[in-house]
Amino acid sequence: MGLTSRTLLLFAIEIAVVAVTATIWWWPVLARRGWRAVLGRLGMLLGTQFALLAVLGLLANNYFAFYSSWDDLLGTGNNGPVDVRTKAVGATAGGPAATPAPSEQPTPEPTHGPPLPVQELGREAVDSGGKGRDPKVVGEIRTVRLAGARSGLSTDGYVYLPPQYFQPQYQDRKFPAVIVMTGFPGDAKNLITRLNYPGAALQLNLSGRMQPTVLVLMRPSPAMPADTECEDVQDGPRSATYFAEDVPGSVALSYRVSADPQGWGIMGNSTGGYCALKLAMRHPEALPSAASISGYLKAAEDVSTGDLFKGSQQRRDEADLMWRLTNRPQPAVSLMLAGAEHGDGDFRKETDAFTAAAHPPMTVAVASVPEGGHNFQTWTKLLPPALEFLSQHLKA
Repeated sequence: MGLTSRTLLLFAIEIAVVAVTATIWWWPVLARRGWRAVLGRLGMLLGTQFALLAVLGLLANNYFAFYSSWDDLLGTGNNGPVDVRTKAVGATAGGPAATPAPSEQPTPEPTHGPPLPVQELGREAVDSGGKGRDPKVVGEIRTVRLAGARSGLSTDGYVYLPPQYFQPQYQDRKFPAVIVMTGFPGDAKNLITRLNYPGAALQLNLSGRMQPTVLVLMRPSPAMPADTECEDVQDGPRSATYFAEDVPGSVALSYRVSADPQGWGIMGNSTGGYCALKLAMRHPEALPSAASISGYLKAAEDVSTGDLFKGSQQRRDEADLMWRLTNRPQPAVSLMLAGAEHGDGDFRKETDAFTAAAHPPMTVAVASVPEGGHNFQTWTKLLPPALEFLSQHLKA
C-alpha cells in the first residue's frame, strides 16, 4: 500500500477503532493489581495512542504532501540526477501578447531615507564537508539583523560570504548576491542546518559551476507572526518594499556586494518560492532573476495571512502569478520553477501552464525530480541546480 493511498488510511482508521474498542472492552479485566495487569494497561494505552497518531500522521501527510511515498519517507527513493530544462518560449510574433490592463493599484507610499547598515550579531560555522573553517577556504556566515529604512520592518537572518570575499586578489571585487527565503513560518537557521545553502554554494563554487556569491538567508515574513506573502499590504506591513528595496540596499551598504540590480537574484522554497517569483515579476528593476523550489503561484489566504487585500479583487489578482502572465506585460526576468513531478501537489500541471503562458522577454527554466514530497529531502536535491541557474544570470 502506498504511503498516500486511501487504502492505507482506511486500514489505519480500522486499526485505531479496533484498538480503542479493545481497550474499552478489556479495561475492566485489566483493572486489577499486579504487574501483569499494569503491563496490560500500559500496552493497551500505548497501542491506542500509536494507532491514533498513525491516523493523524497519515491525514496530515496527505493534506500537506510532506512525503509522497515510503521511499521518500525512508530516504531510499530515486537518487538520479535532477532533470533541468530551459523553456524555449515562443518568439514575440508568435507568442501570446500581454493583454492591456489598467495599471496596478498604488501601494502604500514608502518612507524615504538612506539604507540602514546591517547589524552583525555573531557568526556561525560553515558545514564545509571537512574543509576546515578558514574563511579564505570555506567562507563565513554572519548572523545579522536587517532593518528597513523605507518599510520600517526588520528581521534577523544570516549572510554567507564566499571564500573569495576574504582572498587578497578579490579585495576590490564586488560580488553578486542572492536573497534566500524559507517557507512560512520557517526559521532562517534551517537554511544552514537543514538545507545547508552555504555548503551547497561552496561546493558549486569550488567546482566552477557557480560564481562566488553572497547569500542573504531569511524567512519570508518580516512581520511575524503574520504571513504577509511578500505583499505591500494597504495600511499594513510593506513586505515587498522590504525585500525589493531595503534588503538589497542594506546589504550593499555593509558588504562588497554589487549595487547593480543585475547582480541580484532571489530564491526560496514553498512560501519563499512563491515570494521569489512574485518579487521578480513585480520588481524586475530590483530582482531580475528568481528560482522557486516547491513554490506556488497564488497568494495564500488563511488565518496566518489575515486580510491581505482588504477586499480588493484587483489586489488579489495582482498577487496571482498566472493572472499576471496573461494580464500584464511580461517583464525581462529569468525564472526557474523547481519541484517534484509526482507527490508534491500540482507542480507538473501548474508548471506546464506557467511555461506555456510565458513569452519573451521572460525566460523560464524547469528543474524536477521524478518523485518527492514537500520536504527538506526534495528541496536539497533541487537546491544545486537552482543556485547554478541563478549564478548563470547574475552579473558580477
